[in-house]
Amino acid sequence: MPRIIKNGQIVDDPWQILRFDGEQTAESIALPDTPALLPLAVWLARRDEILSRNSPTGVWLDSSEGPEAIAGDLEHFAVIGVNFPKFTDGRGYSSARLLRDRYSYRGEIRAIGDVLQDQLFYMKRCGIDAYALREDKDIAAALASLRDFSETYQAAVDQPQPLFRRRTA
Repeated sequence: MPRIIKNGQIVDDPWQILRFDGEQTAESIALPDTPALLPLAVWLARRDEILSRNSPTGVWLDSSEGPEAIAGDLEHFAVIGVNFPKFTDGRGYSSARLLRDRYSYRGEIRAIGDVLQDQLFYMKRCGIDAYALREDKDIAAALASLRDFSETYQAAVDQPQPLFRRRTA
């Protein structure tokens, strides 16, 4: 079973990330019986069918897809994945921040794709609380990197008060 970092711990991950292979479409892809993070297109095309199943539901957003597409359905998702197709693509940070701040999503937001140790602290600041690292990366070292900085200056999802406000309080 794959392992992820979730809420500051390394845990087994029962969720399967469903991805399209060449000829599949949102309507034709087989839905697994296990907990799965479904592509947004599958959720949009088969919402009623997915809701009728007795399985936890998750969806993942590609970097070109915004959270406004699922804003009215957030209560149905145990997990929302935010895909980082390349470590240089930062659009997922904005999606996570919007999910937390604008849409008040309190469930798990998971970084998937090209997730590297150097990004985790900044992902956490944007509201991501679970990380599926690339398979070639050291998950224990990545977990330790979440504690690289003891203090933050700016306000963010994980610390709504900037340092100057905390010092005057």
